[in-house]
Amino acid sequence: MLRLLKMCFLLILMNPAEITHSQNSEDLPPLLHKAAEEVVTGKYLNALLDVLHFQSSNVWTADMVTKVMAYFHAREVKFTLRSLQTSTQSYLKNLLYQPRQLLSAFQQLDQQQFQTAMKYLFNSRKDYLEIGNVILDWEKTRERIFQIPGVNRTLFLITLEKCFLALRAMDCVDILSQILRMSAVNYLQPDVVGSLPNDLQEDAFRNLSTVFKDLYDKTSANTQKALYGWMKEILQKPYNRSDFNESASWVSAENLWILGRYMVHLPLEEILKISLSEIRLFISYDNATKQLDTVYDITPELAQAFLDRINSSGFDVRNTSTVYRLGLLVCFYDDMEQMDAAVARALLHQMIKCNQLKGFQAKVQKLKSQLLNIAMQNQTLNDTLGSLSDAVVGLTSGQLESLSPEAVHNAIATLNQVSGWARSQVMILSNKYLSYGKVLSFYNVSQMGALVTGISTESFYRMNPKELSQVIRGTTSQYSSDLSPAQQQGILRKIASSTDFSSLVTDIQGAFFREISLSDLWKENGYNSSMMKEKELRSSQALYLYELLSKKSSSVDLLSTGQLLKGVTCQLIESMGTDYFLNHFEVFENNLHLLSPYQVNCLAWKFWKVSNTSIPPFFFLVLPIEYLEYISGPLCVPFIESLGKTEMDLLSPSFHKKEAVLQKVQECLVGTVIQQSKFLFQNGSIADEYDVDLLGNLICHLPPAFLHGRMSLKAMATALHQFKLCRQLSHEQKTEIKYKLLELYGSPKNWTAETTLDVGPFIAQLSKGELTVLAEKFPDIVLRIAKTIGPLSSAEELLSTVFESVFNATASMEPHLSTPDCLGTRAPSSDEIIKLAEANVYWSAQELKCMDAGTFDKNVELLGTVSGFNNSQLMALKEKAKQVWGSLLGWKSYHIVSLGRIALALTENEIEELDLHSIDTISVLSQQAEWTLAQARSILQSFLEDSGQTMSTLKSFDLVGLGAILCALNSTEIMSIRTAEFSAAVARIGLLLCSTPVLRQFKKITESVFGTATSWNGSVLQEIGTIAGGLNEDELKAFDKNLMPYFQPIAVRSMPAEIFQALSPKQIANLGPENAAMVTESQREHLSASQLQSLQLALDGARTNSPEAPTTACIPLSRRPPAPGGAPCLSSFSIWLCALFTLARAFLNP
Repeated sequence: MLRLLKMCFLLILMNPAEITHSQNSEDLPPLLHKAAEEVVTGKYLNALLDVLHFQSSNVWTADMVTKVMAYFHAREVKFTLRSLQTSTQSYLKNLLYQPRQLLSAFQQLDQQQFQTAMKYLFNSRKDYLEIGNVILDWEKTRERIFQIPGVNRTLFLITLEKCFLALRAMDCVDILSQILRMSAVNYLQPDVVGSLPNDLQEDAFRNLSTVFKDLYDKTSANTQKALYGWMKEILQKPYNRSDFNESASWVSAENLWILGRYMVHLPLEEILKISLSEIRLFISYDNATKQLDTVYDITPELAQAFLDRINSSGFDVRNTSTVYRLGLLVCFYDDMEQMDAAVARALLHQMIKCNQLKGFQAKVQKLKSQLLNIAMQNQTLNDTLGSLSDAVVGLTSGQLESLSPEAVHNAIATLNQVSGWARSQVMILSNKYLSYGKVLSFYNVSQMGALVTGISTESFYRMNPKELSQVIRGTTSQYSSDLSPAQQQGILRKIASSTDFSSLVTDIQGAFFREISLSDLWKENGYNSSMMKEKELRSSQALYLYELLSKKSSSVDLLSTGQLLKGVTCQLIESMGTDYFLNHFEVFENNLHLLSPYQVNCLAWKFWKVSNTSIPPFFFLVLPIEYLEYISGPLCVPFIESLGKTEMDLLSPSFHKKEAVLQKVQECLVGTVIQQSKFLFQNGSIADEYDVDLLGNLICHLPPAFLHGRMSLKAMATALHQFKLCRQLSHEQKTEIKYKLLELYGSPKNWTAETTLDVGPFIAQLSKGELTVLAEKFPDIVLRIAKTIGPLSSAEELLSTVFESVFNATASMEPHLSTPDCLGTRAPSSDEIIKLAEANVYWSAQELKCMDAGTFDKNVELLGTVSGFNNSQLMALKEKAKQVWGSLLGWKSYHIVSLGRIALALTENEIEELDLHSIDTISVLSQQAEWTLAQARSILQSFLEDSGQTMSTLKSFDLVGLGAILCALNSTEIMSIRTAEFSAAVARIGLLLCSTPVLRQFKKITESVFGTATSWNGSVLQEIGTIAGGLNEDELKAFDKNLMPYFQPIAVRSMPAEIFQALSPKQIANLGPENAAMVTESQREHLSASQLQSLQLALDGARTNSPEAPTTACIPLSRRPPAPGGAPCLSSFSIWLCALFTLARAFLNP
């Protein structure tokens, strides 16, 4: 290979008609002489960079070419022409895929070569380079370079190692900034921070510090601590003189500004030493406020220390002007004695930022409550509402209910900026605001901010359609995703009923458009492709619209809209011409997240058919398993790289297929030892950060045994961040990760706060004893991590440890209640409930029963979200609600809505006592998935009675709001639903997992909308979802096999086994990978041998008439074929023409 690369440099210089071998080479320019010698000795990167540098200031002449040729002739360099271009491309590509070798090659560059490399990689302003008659797309070339795993890391490390010696420090800082900002991976590990230069000039240091401050949130806690140490070392230098007072602090006002967010890493004792004059200077500038607004991870102890120093420096922290300078320090203000109401209101105004803190929200809520009481001294809540900022979120429903409509109206400018509202609070405040003589108009709605979600569905439906259209595209549009499905349906139903629907539909943007029914889309045909660019589509909508628009728009326009890709059928893909498909394939590749596994499978087969010599490696994930057999040797690295950038779960739902792919990945990891033992996967293991870079997302799928035996600790340090991004690690994988972390960091007894933060959610895998140690050392950190963990089943030991920690910390401070049935029982406090979140599940039913009425009223919504409460705990909370709110007959909608899961404890008789006239109340209740049939029937009957409706008068938004309650309908009730209303809600109804008899009745009414079942097309099948589970045997058998992929996966799962078995083998074979993966075990048991064989074909993504399996010869590294004729570069432009052009091809054609 090395000999062949020498040929490239030689041939490019050659022009056979001009060369005279007797030409003297002694007068060859020094730089070209050096480059030619480097070619001979195998230093090809060095030679290329020398030639690039020569080219930048010299013009090639024929005699130079002749002289270089004479030099090679004199050195007796011999070669043949065959396979020159291919070997050169292979060498350069291998260099990039072997980042350790690339690092070594960069380390051998001299200063001028290094400068040239940095210039072309980071400072070139040219998008294109003209090389003779060849135009090179340098922008794309560089983009491809930076996308190759490991290359960015190499460039980062070599910049740290060589740049500050070869270039101006400011240029090096700029290069480091570019690398760090363009990469999704943070290369700043604690050991790398130790390589940072500590002798930078002031400007360079400030600029580099700014880069690190900007990347703070992307950086691990241990690295943050290391970067603080690096900054501290440099900032301390002027203070290390022998004449400097050792007791004085190096932390000046200027140094605090430079530290920025890293100031939270200052030790407590260092803060207390800061000169009062310096702290006064720091806080006096406006920039200090901006900086203090970003210290999201400051602790109460450090914040209090800063507040004390600021107060002692001459700034009175009780002065309102000072309060506005304190940033997030106000979240920990504690000087409450004899506080003035105006100061309390100023603090509350500033505390609206405190929800950005990483933890300590219980402390913040407690402080807000105290300040609220002070702010309201000698005044009513009505008088002070507008000055309480987001502390109003802490008001109980009773307090909000006591507000006058006028007070809410006057305070709306404040209330509309507040976030964190509970659903019940929004309902109360919205009702108050609108009851102040408000006509529901676009203007009034636009004043409400987040409170718009409290407007009832009926109120939206009564609005003018044009005003509604303005609402959903105006400032209120940012809250549209927070509206319930019933509210969205109410808005769209009113717009759809307008005679001006065709013009209004263009205004419906984003996710709102998804709620438009297929039948409503059918009403108009004046759509165009440009209208679709800002809309989010369901698959059923996309299928219909693509077919409709294809009659009047070019396929190029349709594909460019993005969302319409969901409507591209397999038949359409297969009908594309070869050139058209290859030229537009990038559109599909860049939008894989929009495509179904079936569509990706179709793309893979199409690509195989038209250009199997250049198929993207990730397609082997969706082709039949046998195609994986031909991935080996040099194909392994591109294969792994491609999969590492892909979400496997999105492309291949088949567990069996993923297992086979992962087996191939493991074979590749071991197999590359033979091919590339010096550079990748040493000893078949994941050796270091370079291997982690290459694996990318694949690391989430590596089996536990591989993690146990083949992942080094060095790699684990880098992989930890990647593991934390994994969506669904198995318990066994998490266990192996835990063991690796214990090897890496040692016993949790010795962990630092930073290590605990970095390990993050994986502490849930530790033993109870280990967790107890951490909870004792770092209670706030463990509490913070626990709040990010899922339900009880995924972190039982962690949640129980958190509960014990919080319980024990406050046990001595909480008085025992003296009511007869609560003697000796310690009830939960508001502070504890906020801290515990899901860990509240460990309160006993008796403890919950003994809760203070005010505590319950304030925290009922949070308690209603705890997923692990059992029946006895829910019963205790329900009884507490009845005790606090009185008779069920007096409960308002906001009371019922605030219950959450607690409502599940209501009996049928209790449900009948509730006022359930509002579909918005029902919409919230229907979100609970654990209702019994009897309870659901009670909810349905109560709604009909209280609202004065019958099934035949329900509107589409009522049907959507009823949600899962619809599964309790009987056949008579279902057939009473008006067809027009059902058709508008059918997509939502098609998401319900109802019983087969109910689905069969829904199927009947669906036929009155879309025609007989046997006439349904793909868009209808996508629209109706689970309703297709109500088809009978004859109807199912009648469907064309090409329609099988358009059944929704949940519809396949909903089909009774005895009905599903009616499908023919051909139909089953055409289900598509996603639908095949949804077939249940019960359905499988009813299938014949031939049907099971067809099911396996569908799972594999096979084609009934698939091409022959590939051979290794037809899956090259490059995705595009060589240049026409495969002609090598035989011109006399310059020595870098072939090398650079081939290098570009290697980058641009992975």
